[in-house]
Amino acid sequence: MVFVIFVVIFVLLILSSAVRIILEYDRGVVFRLGRFSSIKGPGLRFVIPVVDRLTRISLRTVAMDVPPQDVITKDNVSIKVNAVLYFRVVNPDKAIIEVENYLYATSQLAQTALRSVLGQSELDELLAHREQINQHLQELLDRQTEPWGVKVSNVEIKNVDLPPEMLRAIARQAEAERERRSKVIHAEGELQAAHKLTEAAVILSGHKSALQLRFLQTMTEVASEKNSTIVFPFPIDLVRPFLEAKDQQE
Repeated sequence: MVFVIFVVIFVLLILSSAVRIILEYDRGVVFRLGRFSSIKGPGLRFVIPVVDRLTRISLRTVAMDVPPQDVITKDNVSIKVNAVLYFRVVNPDKAIIEVENYLYATSQLAQTALRSVLGQSELDELLAHREQINQHLQELLDRQTEPWGVKVSNVEIKNVDLPPEMLRAIARQAEAERERRSKVIHAEGELQAAHKLTEAAVILSGHKSALQLRFLQTMTEVASEKNSTIVFPFPIDLVRPFLEAKDQQE
């Protein structure tokens, strides 16, 4: 009786070790007697106990932080940069066979590539063309991780920490740029105003009556602002017709 119970338990253990459930986002890499055999898809899968060894590999995209790296740019500026790396396994067999630990290897490769690429760039280029640098990093890492069955989909530089003296220099440069733009806008406004005044002077010079009306309108605007007495020369042309008529009568 005891022997039968022992046999039943042994058979159940064998069957439980032979049955594997693989999730939708996983793949099972099977090695039979140490040699690569097959890749098992999701669902209920069977392996030969003792003979087969199944290793699960996730196909989901991994978001990995690249630790801050001390970088000296091409123009000799010391900065600290970190990034985030997005990748996933596309060939589970290569991720097991070609590299011992694909997660650690990809992380180390990303740190090395980040220092190498940023060391060949100037600070202004890093700040102004970050998207191009991200694209270059992604292409470089994807090309180097391809033999491991790993696909790097995106690389994003997160933070660029500058030394305090460089921050002050950038602030002064930005202030000087804003002052320059302000002066340019003011000069352009003065130039446009001068053109308009010149056009108005040309128009008024051809119409004396319009010039006199403009003169009277200006005096009215000045007088309306403050109660005061304004003395200005009276245009003789306004009364000349009356004087000529009086001379004719005499």
